Amino acid sequence: MRFKKYTRTNIAEMRPYQKGEKLTGVSISEADKKNGSPKVGDMVARNPKNHNDKWLVAKKYFKNNFKEL
Repeated sequence: MRFKKYTRTNIAEMRPYQKGEKLTGVSISEADKKNGSPKVGDMVARNPKNHNDKWLVAKKYFKNNFKEL
């Protein structure tokens, strides 16, 4: 199946990861774990409609794809 490009239509809610914090309930991809995450510079994102749905966004991906409003 072919991948297509999409743009985001909503505002993302994120905050910085704090060194040493426990990320209970935050999803971290295997690829990010292999790259050493969680680490300083990573961001914790949450679903604005369900604050219990949280995931880690790697620093590099965040810097390349997001800017603060």
